[in-house]
Amino acid sequence: MALPIIAGAAGTAALAAYLNAKHHIAHDLKHARGGLSPTQDVVDFMTDRAVRKRALTYHVFEDQVCKQPNHPFLIFEGRTWSYKEFFDAFTRVGNWLIEDLGIQADEVVAMDGGNSPEYLMLWFALDGIGAIPSFVNWNLTGTGLVHCARICNSRFLIADADVKSNVEPCRMDLEETGVKIHYYNPSFFASLPNSTPIPDSRRDHVTIESLRSLMYTSGTTGLPKAVTLSTGRELLTGYSAAKYLELKPESRMYTCMPLYHGAAHGLCVTPIVHSGGTVVLSRRFSHKTFWPEVAASDADIIQYVGELCRYLLNGPPNTHERRHKVQMAWGNGMRPDVWEPFRERFNIPIINELYAATDGLGATFNRNAGPFTANSIGLRGLIWNWRFSDQEVRVKMDVDTEEIMRDANGFAIRCGVNEPGQVLHRLTPETVATSPGYYNNEGATENRRIRDVFEKGDIWFKSGDMMRQDADGRVFFVDRLGDTFRWKSENVSTNEVADMLGKFPQIAETNAYGVLVPGYDGRAGTASIVMADGVTESTFNFAALAKHARAVLPSYAVPLFLRVTPALEYTGTLKIQKGRLKKEGVDPDKITGEDKLYWLPEGSDRYLPFTKKDWEALLDKRVRLS
Repeated sequence: MALPIIAGAAGTAALAAYLNAKHHIAHDLKHARGGLSPTQDVVDFMTDRAVRKRALTYHVFEDQVCKQPNHPFLIFEGRTWSYKEFFDAFTRVGNWLIEDLGIQADEVVAMDGGNSPEYLMLWFALDGIGAIPSFVNWNLTGTGLVHCARICNSRFLIADADVKSNVEPCRMDLEETGVKIHYYNPSFFASLPNSTPIPDSRRDHVTIESLRSLMYTSGTTGLPKAVTLSTGRELLTGYSAAKYLELKPESRMYTCMPLYHGAAHGLCVTPIVHSGGTVVLSRRFSHKTFWPEVAASDADIIQYVGELCRYLLNGPPNTHERRHKVQMAWGNGMRPDVWEPFRERFNIPIINELYAATDGLGATFNRNAGPFTANSIGLRGLIWNWRFSDQEVRVKMDVDTEEIMRDANGFAIRCGVNEPGQVLHRLTPETVATSPGYYNNEGATENRRIRDVFEKGDIWFKSGDMMRQDADGRVFFVDRLGDTFRWKSENVSTNEVADMLGKFPQIAETNAYGVLVPGYDGRAGTASIVMADGVTESTFNFAALAKHARAVLPSYAVPLFLRVTPALEYTGTLKIQKGRLKKEGVDPDKITGEDKLYWLPEGSDRYLPFTKKDWEALLDKRVRLS
């Protein structure tokens, strides 16, 4: 009798394994909620924190001080702070904010500075005294900086002395709006004397719904908008990320991402505080310091965003790039042409890609260790589709108008398998008030919502991002809405074009976009390229590139223009800038800098220099784009 029972058990186990692999059951149970429906333990944790009025990051940090006062919290440029040392340091800053500046509970305070221990001290101090930090991008100056200080109604701009050159030109404009400037540096914060515990009364008023901080959009399409983050959202993000990543006190996460941004803030620092682990902080990203700092700190997780991984891959060999303890790269924006080469070169087993946005809903996660889920941002399995398919949908878009396409009844059209569409998240009357919004900008907040999508009166939140899902449930990021363009009545994904051109060995970096050309519908595909080290215009094989592009891209997606440039432009979080390039287009008279234009004329087997005469011939319709 034993043998049939064993055989039956083995068959059941094999069937279970098959169903799990086919329908991603284990993945859905553990990871696929994406904030759409918190698990019971998350609800219990949030409820407990709310009832005890200990919902701030400050409170979580204080708990770690009680549990493990001497455990390292921060490693920065060779120095280590324990949880107790750092708590005492920012307590002194908190007392200075109260006593010398008179900052009140619930007051918004603009803070401006690069990555440093002092920046973290200021953040935690403001949290501890019940004030609201407004995290200004330290790269800003002029109109952008003044705008950020104005919209948050701050009385103070507390800035690192290192960014004084950005702040001082704006002093008059800032002071005219009632903003007082105070600078800090390491010696000033170290000299502060009052280490008296900050009274609980400074924080007693804080609820889960309270405004906790302001973070800013990149401002790539206008002046930055201030995104509101509630106490509950910050608490939920930190706790959930720590749980998802299975962080422990022994965990050490390295980040060189700016602390003013949601990635370093909510996906590194706060999860580490929840776990009692260690933040390894770099002042900024640098090829030269990245791997030496990672290796010296014994970091087991590195954080990335945007094109950081491509930068590392294109960089020269470093003696520390495989002599480290890193087991996981955690972040978002890893491009498909970088994914496996990055893993192999730097010997990092796990690439943990996520999709999320400070001003968005519905995160997705992909803990990737093999080829099946490589390049995707998440998985949607049987349980996810059963539970959440009516809460998150992809809908077809008109990429020219950026409007949702509607059927004969006026309702949105859902995307099928492998059809790209904008992701929407359902809002209810109860969740509208707590969905992401913009401070003092009701118009921008309302613009993220859309009504009457599938039935009269329904409300959905627009992600602004195009994604597709294949037959195996893998979800792939396609483009930011506005980056996809139409040519020859076909939708072209700039990310796909950049990924494919990036495989050409003589190209280091690519920025793809569409440009308006008089006399043509849609936008003509253009690629701004940086040549690989050692390659010059005279040695670049423009015929081979044309052949490569035609082999790997649909004919309508092959770039018709090339813009050869010494370097691409990036935001402070390593996202590629496209606004100026789109505006300049391919009129040779409008091209700035040292850039050179090339094009692929009809019938040509190679990219050729694009001159003023060629531009005039296009305008006169003496030549046509293919």
